[in-house]
Amino acid sequence: MTSVFWRWWTAGTTSAVGSAVGAVALPLTALTVLDASAFEMGLIAAASYVAWIVIGLPAGVIVQRLPMRGLQIGADLARAAAVSSIPLAWWTGHLTVAQLVIVALVVSFANVVFDVANSTFLPAIVSKEQLQSRNSLTSGTHATTQLGGPSAGGLVVQVLGAVPTLLVDAVSYLVSALLLRTLPERRADAPDRWPPVRAMIREGWRFVVRHPVMGPCMWAATAANTVCGAQHALYALYLVRELHAEPGLVGLLLAADGVGTLIGAALTNRITARLGTARALIAAGFVAVAGALVVPIGAGWQGFVAFAVGNVVFSIGVVVLSVVTRTYRQIASPPDLLPRVMATVRFVSWGAIPIGGIVAGAAAGVLSGRITLFIFVAAAVCMPLVLLASPVRHLRDLTDYQPEELVTVR
Repeated sequence: MTSVFWRWWTAGTTSAVGSAVGAVALPLTALTVLDASAFEMGLIAAASYVAWIVIGLPAGVIVQRLPMRGLQIGADLARAAAVSSIPLAWWTGHLTVAQLVIVALVVSFANVVFDVANSTFLPAIVSKEQLQSRNSLTSGTHATTQLGGPSAGGLVVQVLGAVPTLLVDAVSYLVSALLLRTLPERRADAPDRWPPVRAMIREGWRFVVRHPVMGPCMWAATAANTVCGAQHALYALYLVRELHAEPGLVGLLLAADGVGTLIGAALTNRITARLGTARALIAAGFVAVAGALVVPIGAGWQGFVAFAVGNVVFSIGVVVLSVVTRTYRQIASPPDLLPRVMATVRFVSWGAIPIGGIVAGAAAGVLSGRITLFIFVAAAVCMPLVLLASPVRHLRDLTDYQPEELVTVR
């Protein structure tokens, strides 16, 4: 089991490094090569996550019914092909903003299937006692790639240009696919006859939204991701056009998200041990609000400092919320419902990312990136408020809530 986990981790890490580089190269391609507008930047950011709205719920059924490893390998190959098309179109003089949106859509759909399968695979290879530490490790690894990836991406973009840098992302998906081929297949025993897809989706949906703890956690995550969607759409635009940062500096400043995620992942176990998981969630929500408020403050070097500090603080709050709620879902969900539970939560919470991106892009075109980022602080405030309005406020740990108190959904 240990060797399987590390191969699984290595595949995900390799892919994440390339994606972190690509996360800088793609918006800079739109800005510097195609001179994209604020609304077009919002469309690209939204396309990167819109698949969660389209197939987020069916993804849980797909993962449950089909070979998990094959789905992940197929998703990697689809992402590699899509990203590789950008340099090809650029070299032939046919690159457009529309293609960037299409590529972001393809990658988005592949991400949905890959991520649901990945989060379902982990509980099968580690014990319940190890889940939070393993989830913290994966979040910390993600933080490290987000820390080094954007910095490296910004520097590579400055040396090679935005478009050629995207090849790093494409190669990372191919390496991930090769590593995943070495993992054993994980497929649950199939019944003689599967229930209708809608019935399976409905069962997972009702379990989550009627759960007195899991439901509010999902809505808090949705508020967090609405803010993240706005940030993804506006950060590059804000840094380049309002703070006048060079590409290399853009990469370094965007890496602040990775710093915050790394700190949050490293401290999550200590924080939850001291406060309890439920209290830690509420505290993390208020920390994230403070960070979102600081991000758009100032101009010049003061603006750069505020952006970096605010980004770090916001990310600390969000990663604590992410690790704790993800671990709770993996522990509290019946095994046969887990893929659909994960898909339901991500459908709702990650579906908020493109909505936040589109709204932010449209608002920034009329107002400015700075004012729009301030407006989205209101969405951040919903994170702790949703939890305070739920049974979570009475708990020390999320697991203190007794399963027998749940409304029967079958």
